[in-house]
Amino acid sequence: MMSIVETEKRLWKAADQLRANSGLRPSEYSRPVLGLLFLKFADTRFAKVEKRLKPKPGSRIKPGRDEFIAKGAIYLAPQSRFEWLTQLPEDADLGKELNNAMEQIERDNTDLADALPKSFADIPKETLLELLRLLEPLDLSGDSFGQIYEYFMGEFARATMEKGGEFYTPASIVRLIVEIIEPYEGRVYDPACGSGGMFAHSADFVARHQREPNKALSIHGIEKTRETMRLMKMNLAMHGLSGQVREANSYYEDPYDSVGKFDFVMANPPFNVAEIDKAKLKKDVAGKEVVDARFPFGLPKADNGNYLWISLFYGALNDTGRAGFVMANSASDARGSEADIRQKLIETGVVDVIIAVGPNMFTTVTLPCTLWFYDKGKIGTPREDEVLFIDARNMFRQVTRAWRDFEDWQIEALANIVRLWRHDEPELIWGAQEWLKERFDAEDGNRLTYRDVAGLCRAVKRKEIETQGWSLNPGRYVGVAEKEDDGVDFHARLTELQAELEELNTDAARLQDVIAKNVREVLQ
Repeated sequence: MMSIVETEKRLWKAADQLRANSGLRPSEYSRPVLGLLFLKFADTRFAKVEKRLKPKPGSRIKPGRDEFIAKGAIYLAPQSRFEWLTQLPEDADLGKELNNAMEQIERDNTDLADALPKSFADIPKETLLELLRLLEPLDLSGDSFGQIYEYFMGEFARATMEKGGEFYTPASIVRLIVEIIEPYEGRVYDPACGSGGMFAHSADFVARHQREPNKALSIHGIEKTRETMRLMKMNLAMHGLSGQVREANSYYEDPYDSVGKFDFVMANPPFNVAEIDKAKLKKDVAGKEVVDARFPFGLPKADNGNYLWISLFYGALNDTGRAGFVMANSASDARGSEADIRQKLIETGVVDVIIAVGPNMFTTVTLPCTLWFYDKGKIGTPREDEVLFIDARNMFRQVTRAWRDFEDWQIEALANIVRLWRHDEPELIWGAQEWLKERFDAEDGNRLTYRDVAGLCRAVKRKEIETQGWSLNPGRYVGVAEKEDDGVDFHARLTELQAELEELNTDAARLQDVIAKNVREVLQ
């Protein structure tokens, strides 16, 4: 039996070949393909619930739409079933039938209103038939389909080169954020929610801890792009989630009256956005101009939106809330009015953990980034005066030449450094135990305990952060790991490398002459 990774790659390769042969652009092809993946997933879940709801022998009562939805299924009318669509006669208008099926699913499942693609008529019938044949034999669990769906979203993000991954945040980044803020239950807010990855992985976290996500989590999101909202609705439905998601611009609109409302805030906001109209972030109160309460530290003077997000996330937390978000590296050391805001933020005692992440972790952006975490619940505890800095730039898996991610054990290792610092019990299920024991084993050898590790992590007092100009750059604090002498003579090795380089340069010059000669002969 194929692994999930093998299935993902096989499906993507086949689907991308079909796209290439159809002449469609990735942006034209992505939503219909995701829609068919979604339909197959919905059909698989519906079939399983249908078996559980099968009437007893002799009963005339058949389960209806409400019974299916109550059991966590997406209700499918007969003409929306995968089997029915694959058995249409050869002369049927398949594109039209698929559009009709999607419209019927939206009518039967109100959370999916205006979410499903209805552009199948634009795709050649042969391509649609091949996609249906490709998906028909698959019988995977809900978690597996969610993983495949997310894999396809990532591949489409790379193919369409969405700036900054604004609709898709790589799964390993999201999982690390979720593992550190630990959203067991409560109100979850993402004001830049994209395709809903933060919500989906929060649900996975809750389910792993033996709870029901749709009961434990109350979801609230904002997304400014309607097309992305549609992807997000499908993603939530895949994970059995429902919630409130509004189409709005988070800079200027606050549909949830968000100040102090949320237990958890997580986001991957767009970086370094310019030309935000800051006049719209102020209100007239009794003839006096007042900054919106979502920005309690004032507005930055710089033409850059980073510190608006940084303040907005803080403002949305309740008294015990936690936040985790992706931020541009430049924000950690930004000067001027942004530094003033950062100082005020640090002085609240809320800044909890800062993690430096290396380059190439995002689908279309090569630059490194930083993960910021807040914890209002640590105010009044010994940790209030500390920030934990982690340098994770050397932790990654090289997936392709241009793309990296975190392996499961690396996510577990980084999250457990934070848990140890918080004096919480570590969670050890993905194989990080030996790595952690090498660095954090207690003297008695019977438990793990936090300690500063040069080049990896360090808990820093607020006074030291002040001496560093209120910088939140982990590189300023964690230092460099000591390296053992490998016994290699540096000067001798450098001489060897120089000789090798000169030899390669000679070969390159010779090949260049050969290529030039061949081109001249072709052109004669």
